[in-house]
Amino acid sequence: MDELTRAQREELTGNLLSLRDDLRQQLDRTRESAQTVTLVQQAFGRVSRIDALQQQSMAQASKAQCEQQLRQVLRALADVDSGDYGFCRSCDNPIGYERLRIRPETPLCLNCQTQAEQP
Repeated sequence: MDELTRAQREELTGNLLSLRDDLRQQLDRTRESAQTVTLVQQAFGRVSRIDALQQQSMAQASKAQCEQQLRQVLRALADVDSGDYGFCRSCDNPIGYERLRIRPETPLCLNCQTQAEQP
C-alpha cells in the first residue's frame, strides 16, 4: 500500500478532529445516564428499578466504548503531530487510505488487525 498523500492526510486529520469533538459531546450526554441509580429516583417499584439498572448498565457500556474510541482518536492525532500517522503500530507498513477513511483512528493495518482478532 502507498503512503498517504498530503491531501489525504489533511482530510483524515479533519475527520479525526470532528470525531474527537463528537465523542466528547457524546460522553457529556452519557455521564448523567451512567450515574448510579438511587432508591429515591426509582420509587415506582421493583420493575422500574430493574429497568433503570438495565438502562444504567447500557449507558455505562456505551460510555466505556466512547472513552476507548476517544483515546484512540487522541493517539492518532498525536501520531499526526509526530509524523507517524497512517503507519501500522505493529508492522510499520502504511495502513491505507480506504481503511483510514472508514476508521481514521485505527492503529493497525488490516492484516495485523485480523491477526490480533484471531483466538
